[in-house]
Amino acid sequence: MDTPVTFVSDGIEIAGDLHIPDGRGPEERLPAFIVLHGFIGSKDKSHAEIMARLLESFGYAVLRIDFRGCGKSGGKRGYVLCHDQVADAKNALNWLSTRPEVDPRRIAVIGHSFGAAVATYAGAVDQRFAAVVSSCGWGHGARKFQGQHATPEAWAKFTAMLAANRAHKEKTGEALTVPRFDVVPMAEHLRRNLSPNALMEVSADTAQSMFDFKAEEMVHWISPRPVLFLHGADDTVTPTEQSIRMWEKAGQPKDLVLVTGTDHFPLASGNTRTAGLLKGWLDVHFPVAR
Repeated sequence: MDTPVTFVSDGIEIAGDLHIPDGRGPEERLPAFIVLHGFIGSKDKSHAEIMARLLESFGYAVLRIDFRGCGKSGGKRGYVLCHDQVADAKNALNWLSTRPEVDPRRIAVIGHSFGAAVATYAGAVDQRFAAVVSSCGWGHGARKFQGQHATPEAWAKFTAMLAANRAHKEKTGEALTVPRFDVVPMAEHLRRNLSPNALMEVSADTAQSMFDFKAEEMVHWISPRPVLFLHGADDTVTPTEQSIRMWEKAGQPKDLVLVTGTDHFPLASGNTRTAGLLKGWLDVHFPVAR
């Protein structure tokens, strides 16, 4: 079952859902996951919810959250900065560590896409996270955006948007608002995997924050805790090389799994193959039972 919950992050109310597996003993403290959603997305009716329910079925307690500015959480709509999301993940850990259902020494973090970049960074800088799983994530914002806006014309348009935002802020003190797919392009047929609560407009400050964010520079700090990089082998949204590079920079124990035939949403549509790969890794590196 899952229960709506709230906690405070930097004075902002964050909405979450806490999943506790059936069959938990009255005094049992379970290993747990915090689940982080993708780019201006939502914890609900999304890839994040699919991950949360899958992990619950494996026997973990799970907290899935809406980042500030997204979903049911407080904050300015669509104003999402990377380091604010890292703070939300760390404050989720603070809250979850106090729950009587959860073993506070065995809380891992998993994220998808943008949430995976945040999970990697948060897991690196906060040693309390027991393990990290990155699903279709990225580690170097500028290089990621170059892969997503691959033609000279597309790259010129994207960088002109960033420049226009800087000029607008200098003149007015306010950021521009831009369409989400101008920041992160996505093929039409993949958009059905987005939550209906996902935002369609975003602050251009968000794009600049992502451009400047470099989780790959921190990833080595996760070691000696385990980290898994799971990525679609032919991801058309986040370049697959992003996970490969993070795996190269990470310390042991580390694993990289590239899954064919899944594109950017490797657990969507009941993908039992990807679910099995994830469970196999968890059984070795972060098992439910010690």
